[in-house]
Amino acid sequence: MARAVLPLLGLLFLFAPSAAAADERGVVLPESGIRYPDGFDINTVGVIRGKASDVAIPEKGPVRFRVASGRETYTVLASPPWYWNDLNGNGVDGTTVQVRGSKTLGKDGNLYVIAQEVVILGSNRVLVFRGEDGSPSWRVSGLNGERKGGFGSPMRGEGAGRGMGTGGRGRR
Repeated sequence: MARAVLPLLGLLFLFAPSAAAADERGVVLPESGIRYPDGFDINTVGVIRGKASDVAIPEKGPVRFRVASGRETYTVLASPPWYWNDLNGNGVDGTTVQVRGSKTLGKDGNLYVIAQEVVILGSNRVLVFRGEDGSPSWRVSGLNGERKGGFGSPMRGEGAGRGMGTGGRGRR
């Protein structure tokens, strides 16, 4: 029995680093110096509104896009690519959005928002990336279906309860 279990444990340890990498715990983004996804600070949460553009879906690191909001342009850090795809976030580019998240200034001098929630205005479609406490939704396991009512944000409204998108697989 023990001989059968040992190879299985070995395989488990082989795949453990890739699970941690997929979760992207504590990665410091080189260009901005922002710790992601753990750099979210509930004390700096604010809301921006503007036109989304330049969606980038990298192999590693968070999906990001720009939002031109008045005189400022922010880079929005959303989620790992697989979670972005689960939420079907591809409809953001070229739309007017409202983003709630943790605002910060990168070491590169650019403004960033670590997204908690993105509302695609006009459609009232909501992409939820983080819970009320700022913890990443993709780290939550066992969630199935929709999360109701957003998280008390002023962006809540008709159609705003779609938090986990199409099933929210949680950690892979």
